[in-house]
Amino acid sequence: MHNVELLHGDATAALSTIRIEHDASNDSHWCFMHAQQAFSDPTYRACFSPALLRELRLFAQQTIDRISSRAQAEPAHVSHIVLGADSHVFNLGGDLKLFASLIRDRNREGLLRYATECVDNIHLLHTRLHRNAHTVALVEGDALGGGFELALACQTIVAESGVQMGFPEVLFGLFPGMGAYSLLAQKVSPKIAEEMMLNGVMYSSDELHRMGIVDVLVPKGEGTRAVHEVIRQNRRIAAARLALHEVREGAHPVTHDELMRITRIWVDTALQLGDRQLRTMERLVRAQLRRPESLNEDQSADFG
Repeated sequence: MHNVELLHGDATAALSTIRIEHDASNDSHWCFMHAQQAFSDPTYRACFSPALLRELRLFAQQTIDRISSRAQAEPAHVSHIVLGADSHVFNLGGDLKLFASLIRDRNREGLLRYATECVDNIHLLHTRLHRNAHTVALVEGDALGGGFELALACQTIVAESGVQMGFPEVLFGLFPGMGAYSLLAQKVSPKIAEEMMLNGVMYSSDELHRMGIVDVLVPKGEGTRAVHEVIRQNRRIAAARLALHEVREGAHPVTHDELMRITRIWVDTALQLGDRQLRTMERLVRAQLRRPESLNEDQSADFG
């Protein structure tokens, strides 16, 4: 994979944690987390590092500009934003090493700043970046914690069979606080959402498809093809698809204010964690550092 240059303001920044592509044949904008430059680094963890959050935001800003230009010429046109990963995992969630450090330092401001960056990215995806867009999560590997929240923020989740998703935060006394409750409650009952957030269970993509959380389930290796099929179908009914998005967002809005109220509760709860919970969190940092094969083999031991 080659390095990609992204113009941001007056400066050009080389992306180190994501790879982006634009398919002009169907106007789809693809963003792959954990680009090979980062994932080949043995110290890199496939989680929401500050660098990844920053580059996801840059991708969003660039994509909004491109979609806006197309929408001005074709008001009923639907663009697609696809979020995937270059690694064998989709995303392992929050930066636990950073969490533990900020909590031990009692740094509420720093913890809230990080959480706000997460919420900003989640909310941008959930609101589609632009009224003429549809977001798709291509989940070919495990999505835990914030990684699962990121997938839930998309309008369509395409997952390959056998992938694991869930919220391990309860193992160290926390709950997923960057949108899980609000987003899950749009797909399942609030009671089930709460159970999923607190039971520490890792669900297979097959189970989540039966629950109505995963929208499209395909065999291993078929995820990209399935995304192209979703794009094809949406382009065929573009006006209706875009109108339905507006209907849903009007009837069941998930606002930035709502997400921030929840994440402030998350921050205050995190600052109450004791040494035992922080040691558990730091042990899980070592799991985030393992290669994908090790994560898959030892997931039950590390994530419940």
